Amino acid sequence: MSEIYLIRHGEITQSSPRRFVGQSDLPLTDRGRKQMRSVAEYLAGRGLARLLCSPLSRCMESAGIVGMALGLEPEVVPNLREIGLGVWEGLTVEEVRERFSGDYEARGRDLARFRPAGGESFADLERRAWAAFEVLSDFKSPQAIVAHGGVNRVLLCRILGMPLENLFRLGQDYGCVNVVRTGRDGFCVEVMNFRESSAQ
Repeated sequence: MSEIYLIRHGEITQSSPRRFVGQSDLPLTDRGRKQMRSVAEYLAGRGLARLLCSPLSRCMESAGIVGMALGLEPEVVPNLREIGLGVWEGLTVEEVRERFSGDYEARGRDLARFRPAGGESFADLERRAWAAFEVLSDFKSPQAIVAHGGVNRVLLCRILGMPLENLFRLGQDYGCVNVVRTGRDGFCVEVMNFRESSAQ
């Protein structure tokens, strides 16, 4: 049995009103960097042998902070990148409604399978992220994965046997840690959406 520490990257700048981020490459805020230093403190002494991350800069920067503290070089895993939202990326909800009539409502009716033009559905995301996660889970020593809110949620839904339609019921705050145990009986979620109080 071993542990996988599934982490969400630190805080990024969000505009008001909020915009769909998807695979847009955004840096961490100062608060986000502080959150990841707290994650590194939480992980210290847990015997991590490997650190992996999405190729998007917010995850690479987050993993770099953790890796520097723990003496680990982050390994980039392309299939852990966030969901691609195609033509929706960078738009507000109102802009999506104006430009693509009925699409936002259609996504609400079929959250798992709706795919924006040029983008992915959450079912698409689950297929590619799970394929990567299964390979990584064969590693027999504790490891950490720095990924995204969408990626973490689809993986946790799969482990918990939850329908993807319910993925937003799972909290995934910036800089949070989920602990997944691996063993002969598969996966078990032991901790979800944990944050040190100093990183709030």
